[in-house]
Amino acid sequence: GLLGETVLMTYQKLLSYTRKAVDEFHMIEDGDFIAVGVSGGKDSLSLALALKGLQRFYPKKFELHAFTVSLGFDGFDASGVAALMADYQIPYTVIPTDIGEIVFEIRKEKNPCALCAKLRKGSFNEAAKQLGCNKVALGHHMEDVVETFLMSLLYEGRIHTFSPVTHWDRMELYSIRPLLFTPESDLISFARSMKLPILHNPCPANGFTKREYAKDMLRQWNKENSGTTERIFRAIRNSDIKGWNTDHGLS
Repeated sequence: GLLGETVLMTYQKLLSYTRKAVDEFHMIEDGDFIAVGVSGGKDSLSLALALKGLQRFYPKKFELHAFTVSLGFDGFDASGVAALMADYQIPYTVIPTDIGEIVFEIRKEKNPCALCAKLRKGSFNEAAKQLGCNKVALGHHMEDVVETFLMSLLYEGRIHTFSPVTHWDRMELYSIRPLLFTPESDLISFARSMKLPILHNPCPANGFTKREYAKDMLRQWNKENSGTTERIFRAIRNSDIKGWNTDHGLS
């Protein structure tokens, strides 16, 4: 029926954005084993399905494994995510940790998000390495790229955002960001049409951050001047920020 067709449309669209990023920045090579970090939010769930879809027809053959880092909070339930991964035949592992307790009870951190992100990343990378993955895929979309750029500009006074592909020497892992051409609005409609099982975030610090400020600002600018996000993104794409300019052969 019609719903089937619209779902198909958005999945196709997501796949074409993903393929464009993977192709332009040479994110995937033959024989890659890619770990996908699935927080249970719309971005990471969409990323897992996008890579699964790409795997079916991409000329370079690669393996996938999805991971969710459990922070050890009460009421954490990944059964919906596990069921979705099973439906799409994506191998899936929940990594148990006590990060929540460390951050809030032992360290009583003033800036809990930074420490939590660091510990989460560590657990995820460790699990990926143990399984034999050589790459980790992260769910950052177009707005994330632009917001990070604005935060660097406003808070650090530098022209910077994360690279499409990053090599972590210490871990011997590459991180890739296959959703970076995908606008957030497309991910929202994809999540809706696919009825993705979004995981509730049980974090007590789930509140206002510098990123929220950058998000609100960007939203306001787009209201006043539509297409602002795309223009800033294009400027980043054509800049000499590390890892972005593939024309210079510096990929």
